[in-house]
Amino acid sequence: MTGILDLLNSDLGKTIVSGVSNETNQPQSKTQDVLTMALPVLMAAMKRNAATPQGAEGLMSALNSKHDGSILDNIGGLFSGGVGNDVMEDGSKILGHVLGSKQQNVQMAISQKSGIDVNSVAQILKVAAPILLGVLGNQAKKQHVNSPSGLESLLGGMLGGNSAKNEQSFLESILDADGDGSVIDDVTGMVLGGKNQKKGGLGGLLGGLFGRK
Repeated sequence: MTGILDLLNSDLGKTIVSGVSNETNQPQSKTQDVLTMALPVLMAAMKRNAATPQGAEGLMSALNSKHDGSILDNIGGLFSGGVGNDVMEDGSKILGHVLGSKQQNVQMAISQKSGIDVNSVAQILKVAAPILLGVLGNQAKKQHVNSPSGLESLLGGMLGGNSAKNEQSFLESILDADGDGSVIDDVTGMVLGGKNQKKGGLGGLLGGLFGRK
């Protein structure tokens, strides 16, 4: 896997989509739509957070301990019998840290674009967040990233990957579409078609993303 969007097309990604779909009682196609939008958003927000020394140190600490990638060792077992409360609570904490006060806005934006109710979107994100950190921790080990200074490059590489040009533009737009330094406002405005919609076709870029099955 070279990029976060490539994850969903891998065998691991298909297991994750299927497991999250069953856990939240949502169709697999809809679940994949939500994850296709949410994973790059979360990764971009993590990259922005890791741009500060304190944020990078906090993320590195998490990857060196609880989120070292071990969650991926038995991903099927994670979903058998239902995802445990400990995983859901962990996901809730991750989302709160990464998205902050804009968490509800992002969930509502994804809900409107995907056609899934906001509570189900919230559940999908809670399950996905610890898995995403596990993927990041696994990549950090593979690439021998053991200091906060290497995180920005790791996150940037995973955001890029082998994505098509329109997806790369989409991700660059997420990072700061209106130049105000806020990742989340840009995402919300883009998905809802609000005032931040610029650079000639963010809606089309989203359409390109959602066209991937």
